[in-house]
Amino acid sequence: LGATNLRVAVGDEKGNILRRVEERVERTRGPEGVGKQIIRMIHSLDLETKEITGIGIGSLGPLDIRRGVIVLAPNLPFNNIPLKEPLEKVFSCPIRVVNDCSAAVLGERVFGAGKGIDNLCYVTISSGIGCGAYVDGKLLLGKDGNAHEMGHTIIDSLGRLKCGCGRRGHWEAYCSGNNLPNYVRLWIKEKGAEDDFGKSKLAELLHGNMDNLSAKMVFDCAGAGDELCLRILEDIGRLNAIGFANVIAAYDPELITVGGSVTLNNQSMVMEPIRRHIGELSVNRVPDIRVTPLGQDIVLYGALAMSFTNY
Repeated sequence: LGATNLRVAVGDEKGNILRRVEERVERTRGPEGVGKQIIRMIHSLDLETKEITGIGIGSLGPLDIRRGVIVLAPNLPFNNIPLKEPLEKVFSCPIRVVNDCSAAVLGERVFGAGKGIDNLCYVTISSGIGCGAYVDGKLLLGKDGNAHEMGHTIIDSLGRLKCGCGRRGHWEAYCSGNNLPNYVRLWIKEKGAEDDFGKSKLAELLHGNMDNLSAKMVFDCAGAGDELCLRILEDIGRLNAIGFANVIAAYDPELITVGGSVTLNNQSMVMEPIRRHIGELSVNRVPDIRVTPLGQDIVLYGALAMSFTNY
């Protein structure tokens, strides 16, 4: 369950995804509508209820994992979304809820690049920014299940931009897909780059209306060689590297895998600046940092692993 898409699948303990369905997250029926949507999508997979041995949910957060509730959903129009309770009324099997990035790092360790690795992190750069962590062979959860909210660590002490959560200066406020346009507008203003912007491919696309700016436009223009967008993405890459340095300082992983739609759709433009800058920013030995081999399905693999492991 992400801010944009909801993916539901049935699979087995070997990591085979047998059937799946995907929809946009229901935003018009309030907090209770999300649980109802999940139940309907599970039923659409045409399973006998007795065939379901467990349900794992990897969800955006922050969460209260004991109650299985999304406490705060910065990129949805409502909070306090019940997930576990409505499913328990329908399905007579264990139901586990963790943060989507905790599910993802579990999926990576069980089915992906993290097999056999006891110190492992996963970072997603997508609509938001999140992290999951294994330390000394243990999935870190914390008192409420939010021991990994690295997207809400501060990378700008001046707090120039507000995050979707309402706080200022967070990594997610600058580098996530939803918020990157805000940073681009700030960057152009602070750098006095209005003239450069006027000559850029980005200005041609926007026809003077900066309100229509999207992260995809910035990456597309940079991919086409636009000098302004290349400069902007280099600075965004350094901000991402600050976030990764924080991850390394917090968890000291041997491997960090990276996913999320922004990363997966723009791999070299996201990853190369991080790799260039991370050595100058990290006090700990820099781990292997690479794109996840599990792609967009990494959280699904983690949700599947939740039903077959004690993590």
